[in-house]
Amino acid sequence: MRRLKYLALAITVLPSLPAFAQDSVIVVTGRGLEQTPATPAYDVVEIEREKLLASASGRIEDVLGGVAGFQQFRRSDSRSSNPSAQGVTLRALGGNATSRAQVLLDGVPLADPMFGYVPLSAIAPERLASIRVTRGGGSGPFGAGALAGTIELESADARTLGLVSGQASINDRAETELSATLAPEIGDGYAIFSGRWDRGDGFYTTPESQRALASVPAEFNARSASAQIVQPLGGRLEVQVRGLVFQDDRVLRFRGADTGSRGQDISARVVGRGPWQVDALVYGQWRNFNNTVISSTTFRRSLDQKDTPASGLGGKLEVRPPVGGGHTLRIGTDFRRAEGDLAEDAYNATTGLLTARRFAGGVNTDWGLFVENDWELGPLVLTGGLRADSYSIEGGYFRSVNAAGVTTIDTAYADRSDWEFSYRAGAVFEVTEGLKLRAAAYSGLRLPTPNELYRPFVVFPVTTNANAALLPERLEGFEAGIDWTPMAGVRFAATVFDNKVEGAITNVTIGTNLRERRNIDAIQAQGIELTGQLDFGQLSFDGSLAYTDAQQVGTGAAAALDGFTPSQTPKWAMSATASWRPFEGALAAATVRHVGDQYEDDQQTDLLPAATTVDLFVQVPLVERLSVVARVENLLDEEIVTRNQGGSMDLGIPRTAWIGFRAGF
Repeated sequence: MRRLKYLALAITVLPSLPAFAQDSVIVVTGRGLEQTPATPAYDVVEIEREKLLASASGRIEDVLGGVAGFQQFRRSDSRSSNPSAQGVTLRALGGNATSRAQVLLDGVPLADPMFGYVPLSAIAPERLASIRVTRGGGSGPFGAGALAGTIELESADARTLGLVSGQASINDRAETELSATLAPEIGDGYAIFSGRWDRGDGFYTTPESQRALASVPAEFNARSASAQIVQPLGGRLEVQVRGLVFQDDRVLRFRGADTGSRGQDISARVVGRGPWQVDALVYGQWRNFNNTVISSTTFRRSLDQKDTPASGLGGKLEVRPPVGGGHTLRIGTDFRRAEGDLAEDAYNATTGLLTARRFAGGVNTDWGLFVENDWELGPLVLTGGLRADSYSIEGGYFRSVNAAGVTTIDTAYADRSDWEFSYRAGAVFEVTEGLKLRAAAYSGLRLPTPNELYRPFVVFPVTTNANAALLPERLEGFEAGIDWTPMAGVRFAATVFDNKVEGAITNVTIGTNLRERRNIDAIQAQGIELTGQLDFGQLSFDGSLAYTDAQQVGTGAAAALDGFTPSQTPKWAMSATASWRPFEGALAAATVRHVGDQYEDDQQTDLLPAATTVDLFVQVPLVERLSVVARVENLLDEEIVTRNQGGSMDLGIPRTAWIGFRAGF
């Protein structure tokens, strides 16, 4: 209750911030401050709303998959994966299930405070206006966590959504998707209320040859609702209040292997667009996770991770003073507190009897200060930023009690804290109209999550131990690129990069069916990213290609990993979409995606073969503001291996056809 009081107080105080410029102009956008002039100095990909609404799966991870180099820990989407494996990263800097890319929704970090995964099923593409993906580390607000890059999601406003909109779809397995939005204009601002419900019996993730009597399809049931209110405060200030609630329940492989996540998020933001620009934000998150592990040999319950409550509290203040002289100066501070706890019961997989009750958890905090300046010098823009982070890892504990109630382990880990410094610098030079050269160098920081520090987990039969001694990861990297727009509707971009994650946290094999999270010396990733866009009226093409040579660097206890590719990391990733708009409101699109070979484990013994998929999307207006939508996922029914542990496999989604309606009034 005390945290709720603090958050309510902050929401009350924010609107009292002074209007840095008073005038009669009222412009309500529902967004943050505009991007700075030096944004093009970095490798940035923009995804507009039409692309958000034209994916074959209707899911945000599918949309982001159009940016080559984006990956989740596993290839399965949020209907059939364990939520705790939904960490996202860029530039093949994977290796574990925690996010190495920072994901922001209207400026608020989305990563789970305990695990670091992103609740992808709670992010409905139809609620968004655009996505901006910046590959490469960075400073600025919430820079601690932007190790591999930043994914910024911006909500759509009421004018974009219309007063009432919605869609309903059903597929060939009788699974359904249903969403609706109400977006009335209120005074000089607006409100948005939205809900989505996805449910289905799912498909068999287990190959037919490996199924047992206990094998079941990957049933899913995901519900989310959001609300946003945007109002002017006078002058050029506006207040934005947003809330999100979600619950996602799934069944993984075996009957009784239930897993779920749920959460409640709230945030308040004040944005001022006068001569003195300001962006002030506070937020609170409350999450929980549950997971039941079923033995693949006895099909009995072996572990019940029944309660994993977590909370995240934080905020930021950014000010851009009118310094003039071609300078755009950003000064600010941010804070994030992440707390998580675990309560789980372990069982003998043969007898089904309780063997132990385990409890673990801890608190991480990070307070950051940042300053960044862009300097426009005619065709040349220079940018540079510094960030200082004061972090602490506190209150860590692990306790185990046997079936008789006797405490067998009771460990309290030492608190620790330190300062870390990071930077970002770049330049973009307009050689001629339509041709720009850019270069950037940067560093970054990511704290180990409470999950990595204190929570062991089992993907039967492999156990992965936590490690309370983990140190933060640090990234050093540089890149150079070219952006070429030879004519209207034609754009090409190429980026070469070299990124190194020092102290990378990965799951290291230390025995038979036993791994432990450890800092290895580094993950070194070098590669090239290519993008192309062609738009010729009715016809358009979008393509993205990434080649990454990523290697682990290990000495001492991790010497056996030296030179190996990080787990779950492909060398090649490609996406290409061709679209046709024969008349207003109609769209036909085909997408080809390829992900190269990757390994399940750190020892490069369990291969996940390359997979190439083809998706289709067709929208045809029936009457004004009512369209029929047809979609096909994995048209060629490619076998997508998402997990391989000693030959025990899971598969991704098979060919799936959808039909439905989309309406807006």
